[in-house]
Amino acid sequence: MSKNLYTFQISTQEKQSFLNIDHYLEEALQKSGVKDGIMVVYCPHTTAAITINENADPDVKTDLKFGMNETFPNKPEYIHMEGNSDGHMKSSVVGASETLIISDGHFIFGTWQSVYFCEFDGPRRRTFYVKIIEG
Repeated sequence: MSKNLYTFQISTQEKQSFLNIDHYLEEALQKSGVKDGIMVVYCPHTTAAITINENADPDVKTDLKFGMNETFPNKPEYIHMEGNSDGHMKSSVVGASETLIISDGHFIFGTWQSVYFCEFDGPRRRTFYVKIIEG
């Protein structure tokens, strides 16, 4: 495996959830020893995603779930045989990765920001990758 590439496994418990993964990212950063650079957090699943959002009020996650389901309901007209077309749509809109800036050994976050693994077709066992690039 290449230098400063980390693999994490998580289990999701719900059909749709937003899981704070900051502690995994902090673990990777500490192991790498990188003080300045960037971190890419990548999700290799087509019904999951990575996002940055508020970490202070848990109602934000509730509202995100509600909004996603209102915007992308799983309609009977969809023809994808697995029945999870809504999960594919949500994943495409949110995105497979986020890039973080590392400065002086810390992430540059806004006051209330955290990184979330977004599950749109759970429960499942999922993987995400973290690549840290020094510079």
